[in-house]
Amino acid sequence: MKFNAQQIAEILNGEIVGNSEVEVNSLAKIEEGKKGDLSFLANPKYTPYIYTSKASIVIVNKSFTADKDINATLIKVEDAYASFSQLLELYNQIKFNKVGISDKSDIATSSTVGNDVFIGAFTSISEAVIIGKNVKIYPNCYIGENVIIKENTILFSGVKIYHDCIIGANNIIHSGVIIGSDGFGFAPNGNTDYKKISQIGNVVTGNNVEIGANSTIDRATIGSTIIENGVKLDNLIQIAHNVKIGEHTVIAAQAGVAGSSKIGKNCMIGGQVAISGHLSIADEVKIAGQSGIASSIKEVGRIVQGPMAFDIKDFQRSYIIFKKLPEIYQTLNKIKKELNS
Repeated sequence: MKFNAQQIAEILNGEIVGNSEVEVNSLAKIEEGKKGDLSFLANPKYTPYIYTSKASIVIVNKSFTADKDINATLIKVEDAYASFSQLLELYNQIKFNKVGISDKSDIATSSTVGNDVFIGAFTSISEAVIIGKNVKIYPNCYIGENVIIKENTILFSGVKIYHDCIIGANNIIHSGVIIGSDGFGFAPNGNTDYKKISQIGNVVTGNNVEIGANSTIDRATIGSTIIENGVKLDNLIQIAHNVKIGEHTVIAAQAGVAGSSKIGKNCMIGGQVAISGHLSIADEVKIAGQSGIASSIKEVGRIVQGPMAFDIKDFQRSYIIFKKLPEIYQTLNKIKKELNS
């Protein structure tokens, strides 16, 4: 899809310097821009590129003043970065604004599909599913019985949502995600065997949740595994049964949360963090990557780090000593030899 400078300026309430009819059909970084690209300049350290960039249109701050000739048409706005972000959002809306139901999809007659929905080929929608308006479900997805998917949610190819789960509005669920598979529940049955405990709960996600590719969220044993409004999960994350993650918490890739743990609001959890089961993490806690959490964190806003995580400043001071252990060991051996001589 093509836009000219005049149309873009009207969207951004910007001022055109140059050819208002020049057209663009793609986006690019300013240092990589070519003819037909739209770019932006917000960080002053990239200013030299505006004189060499081949981008057709560049969005700049109103305060920008050129030192020499620029080939591109400029659109001057109050905040170039925010304006470019606005255009990215618009670009995504247009790109993903698919409507229609593939004749190669399989939709149970007892299911309800809202207006302006897209359902791709080879997607299977089971009995009594409710799909809200403007939902986009890409090919090769599976939606189990009694699932509810609320409006404006996007499911990319290969998503699987098991029975009875509830997906909120404006969710983005990336390829390979599995929501509602059984929690890891087994009871010892003798010395060497385990009996499976049936998992009869579900998963509930709030609004504006994003779940990264190949992440898994297990259904509750009883009740619900809950992902609250605004939570952002990276790729390759495991959320176990009966976990609750508070609003606007973000978790980086390869982290795992064991069963029945409760994570507060506005937490930041780094990559490869492991959180044991049945713990409580207070609001606004920050956990550094590769940390292990084996006990509850009750202090709001605490920052922790380490294989058995404790206060981050204490960990960093300890790490200085860890690094010096070989030197300390040699010194102790030297003192020991001197005392024995």
